[in-house]
Amino acid sequence: MKPTLLASALSLSLGLAFIGNAQAAFSVTQTGHFTETCSDTEEGGCTEISDYSKTAQRLYVTNATDNKLRILSLDEAGILSPMSEESGVPSEVDLAPYGGGPNSVAVYGQWVAVALEADDKQDNGHVVVFDLDGNHQRSIEVGALPDMLTFTPDGRYLLVANEGEPNDDYTRDPEGSISVIDTHNNWRVRTAGFHFNNDANKGVENGTDPSQQGRGKGKAKGADQLTGEVRVFGPGASVAQDMEPEYIAVSPDSTTAWVSLQENNALAILDIEKAEVTDVVGLGYKDHMRPGNTLDASNEDDGINMQNWPVLGMYQPDAIASLEVNGELYILSANEGDSRDYDGYSEEERVKDLTLDETAFAGFDIAELQKKKNLGRLKVTTSQGDDDGDGDFDTLYAYGARSFSVWNSKAEQVWDSGNQFETMLADYAGQGFDVWEDGRSDDKGPEPESVVVGMLNGKPYAFIGLERTSGIFVYDMANPKAPKAAGFMDIEEMGDVAPEGLKFIPNGDSGWLVVTSEVSSTVSVYSVSVSE
Repeated sequence: MKPTLLASALSLSLGLAFIGNAQAAFSVTQTGHFTETCSDTEEGGCTEISDYSKTAQRLYVTNATDNKLRILSLDEAGILSPMSEESGVPSEVDLAPYGGGPNSVAVYGQWVAVALEADDKQDNGHVVVFDLDGNHQRSIEVGALPDMLTFTPDGRYLLVANEGEPNDDYTRDPEGSISVIDTHNNWRVRTAGFHFNNDANKGVENGTDPSQQGRGKGKAKGADQLTGEVRVFGPGASVAQDMEPEYIAVSPDSTTAWVSLQENNALAILDIEKAEVTDVVGLGYKDHMRPGNTLDASNEDDGINMQNWPVLGMYQPDAIASLEVNGELYILSANEGDSRDYDGYSEEERVKDLTLDETAFAGFDIAELQKKKNLGRLKVTTSQGDDDGDGDFDTLYAYGARSFSVWNSKAEQVWDSGNQFETMLADYAGQGFDVWEDGRSDDKGPEPESVVVGMLNGKPYAFIGLERTSGIFVYDMANPKAPKAAGFMDIEEMGDVAPEGLKFIPNGDSGWLVVTSEVSSTVSVYSVSVSE
């Protein structure tokens, strides 16, 4: 059985896509599938992130719910199976002795590194290193809530994004940081933090009173490394506490890394050798009043209703990936969006429950705008938008951009997919395909969460996983300044729900796309290829 493959917006013929001026056949076949046995079938989350060892021909998959690491064999045909007793390698590794649960896994050479949060998430976590057979080698203390980790391409460094989330009462907010582990120097750890100018910026932005923090505009006082509008808004938080590193992309020469700061709507730039954050760049906002930026803003509008609305989208990327074309480096981002929603502090509110400034929205009937079928159901932030501090809202900021973007090495945007995801999904839904999740229209839409790049037939392609739609968009990235939609993989009908992690494995002129899905607790291998 093959997954449904939908072509780009230029053609809805199954299995056929147009790339540039030439017709190309993009094919995909599921070769391997594994369903994890979950101790809590309702909670899910028993498969989240995976990585691959070419040496051992194995996948290593995190199971955060049961605090385990699954080891799967991946044979030459792309078939998955748990390790057998005869192999002498365990099919799973119990991680409970090392921490409270895994968030990510990375493989390089003979090493398998797992990021584990502490039993108390606000305490420092650990990176635990195993050999390829699952034997413990070392444990390394890092920052609070280690999330994504990755080896540099040369294997010299292991980089860890320590998210440092607050507790639910928001009474403990550990600092976000990036651990730089030198694998060639006894695994020595250095911490790249966000203490710019000795953290003289605590609770202050643009020199204003700390009570006004969270407006999200300008540089924090004393923080020369903040560029543009970086969201710093946690109650009483310093810049270091407020930064929440999420995901890491590394340059091919292993010298520079880019780190997504999702809640802060920013990218950090890291000098790896110095273990120093050289800049934090605000990513700006997406104007949903522009023609190519329409969105469906309500789950109570009787279906698909793509329109322009007076809303700015915060890009807030989750996963990012690096791509080098013709000597130029680019960063690709999956613009999922995320809010801070805790018992002790929440920034979430619906537009219908806000007071909108009549002057700022003079061109609109505010009562009509705030109806549930229009903009009323959309979730926005209250941490910014009251531009003049008079208690009503002059600007509306929504979570995520429902797109993927391309940025240059300075974190300047060179391209964004605009409304292409929702527009193409609407087109597919109109053809009878079950790919539209209207229940998420008022939140973050299809939620592009993961992105990887792989070479097919000598050309780079981006694969962007949509968590809520359970699908994967494919884009031709030969020209990163003008990517072209090549297809959409509907993986839900193959049993994969809510893709969390993507891994591309080269296989000649084609490749294997490994999809780790959280809700279905599944791992699938898809053989993907393109022929002119």
